[in-house]
Amino acid sequence: FTNLDFNDIREQIKDYLRSNSNFTDFDFEGSNFSVLIDTLAYNSYLTAYNTSMAVNESFIDSATLRENVVSLARNIGYVPRSKKAAAARITFTANVSQSQFPGGARSVVLKKGVVALGGANNSNYIFSIPEDITSTPNSSGTVAFSNIEILEGNLLKKKFLVNDSLPDQKYILPNANIDTSTIRVKTTGTAVEEYTPYTNIFNVDAETRLYLVQEISDERYQILFGDNILGKKPPNGSTIEVTYLETTGDAANGASNFTFSGQLVAKSEGKDRNVTSNISAITTLQAAENGDDIESIDTVKYLAPRVYASQYRAVTSNDYSSLIPFLYPNVESVSAYGGEELDPPQYGKVFITIKPKNGDFLSDVAKDSIKSKLKEYTIAGIRQEFLDLKYLYVEYDSTVSYDPGKVTSTEDLFSRVQNAIINYSKSTDINSFGGRLKYSKLLRQIDNVDSGITSNITNLIMRRNLVPAYDVLANYELCYANAFHAEVEGFNIRSSGFTVSGIDGTCFLTDVPDTNITIPGRPFQVAPTTGSISVIKFNESNDITTVIEDAGTVDYVKGEIILFPIKISSTALDNRIEIGVTPESNDIVAKENLYIVLDTTGKSVL
Repeated sequence: FTNLDFNDIREQIKDYLRSNSNFTDFDFEGSNFSVLIDTLAYNSYLTAYNTSMAVNESFIDSATLRENVVSLARNIGYVPRSKKAAAARITFTANVSQSQFPGGARSVVLKKGVVALGGANNSNYIFSIPEDITSTPNSSGTVAFSNIEILEGNLLKKKFLVNDSLPDQKYILPNANIDTSTIRVKTTGTAVEEYTPYTNIFNVDAETRLYLVQEISDERYQILFGDNILGKKPPNGSTIEVTYLETTGDAANGASNFTFSGQLVAKSEGKDRNVTSNISAITTLQAAENGDDIESIDTVKYLAPRVYASQYRAVTSNDYSSLIPFLYPNVESVSAYGGEELDPPQYGKVFITIKPKNGDFLSDVAKDSIKSKLKEYTIAGIRQEFLDLKYLYVEYDSTVSYDPGKVTSTEDLFSRVQNAIINYSKSTDINSFGGRLKYSKLLRQIDNVDSGITSNITNLIMRRNLVPAYDVLANYELCYANAFHAEVEGFNIRSSGFTVSGIDGTCFLTDVPDTNITIPGRPFQVAPTTGSISVIKFNESNDITTVIEDAGTVDYVKGEIILFPIKISSTALDNRIEIGVTPESNDIVAKENLYIVLDTTGKSVL
């Protein structure tokens, strides 16, 4: 019996007994025999449930316990990402002149461990370094620690004594919330030996000092060593010393205003002397960023088979889409495509666009870091180019009709409609490259808010923001990658206000369709596919005056606007010109490096 419903199992047992001639006319309900049937059914139910759960936990797609998901991912060589400590960059100086240190200081060491305290989100966080940093004073006795990276978290230490008499000795770090990239391992015995993290199996022999990290239960980590065949095993009786940062992850992102709390040690006259005074205030070069939580179960399920399929090499676009989130945790979505897909094609290039979890755009430092990490996986002759993502905003204007007899509060209904749209804007349908805003789903989200809603009429507008180069003669290209709805009368394109050098008053953009194309079978109707862009303004009578007749071109089918060289002096909105169009299809797709944002400040009318 494999049914997971108690009553169904009970009926199956009774049907089985009735099929036996000894129980043909037996009353199963009115006798004490029903108690035995209930017991059998209950036992079968528990057995079936446990069997089902055990089988589900044996496959990565259906497993629900983190320990099992991580174990299954490990079987295909995938190591889930640990918490990532937020990193900041700071600079400070100290004076170690001869007046304080007779004979002067040859060098000053910033000891590993706590360096500074920083604040973010009304909380204070400890920032540390995993290794000592040494700097040399100049002739005036000033020592500078410039552009050093500090990581949020406490530096902890754990020691293990190697005992070969134990058949299965394990080295398990007792803390959760560890940033595994900060783990440092060394052994002390007859000599001090540093161990480095395992990256690949090439050039590994019996003397190679490597360690591996794997996640076990309760989000803790185990340190693994070689077996004196592949990798050196720590000798018996030696002490393993492991240092690591315990971090809060993304909670410390944005921390700045650091105060020094570290330990400086000056090397003076052959002695170590603490530096406790004449330490400058800390200058923050970069606020804390890129902190992240431990990789979620859903992300492990998604990435593990894809990274395995890529075999840790970046050849196809899917390989890049799988590897980059594995290498750089602050990734919400990745778009990668080959240059051969462009028009005209650019062979030998792969174009990558990343939507970070924190912020709107990826910093140049992050791009360089990802490029450097990708070199270990890419093939020769292929160049990676990073493109900043382009936001395609979708505005909505929704009129909702409802039955007043079923709705007690219009304000409450309005609020719930707004919340439904906001929830849809956060869905996976939209928040990814290649995402799609599904018009029917948006309408259904609104209709399902309340049984009193009878219908809704929702109109969509696509918008791109043009960021001008002020007082510079420049041309611009805006790609929407979705066809525009074009009426022959024009004015299909609308923009916010701006000023142009040499022209008085506020200007706007609009379009004038080409009308030299007719629809087959309907000779009196035209279907504009292209047009020109005009710059217009309104006079005192609110009449339209065209100030630049041929300011650019528009392709309604491709969804592309090109502006010829124009010198923009200022904008009515903050550092942008908003250019809106009506889509030909209300199902809007994000292609290549476009990323859809449903503008939830839209208009809802009840």
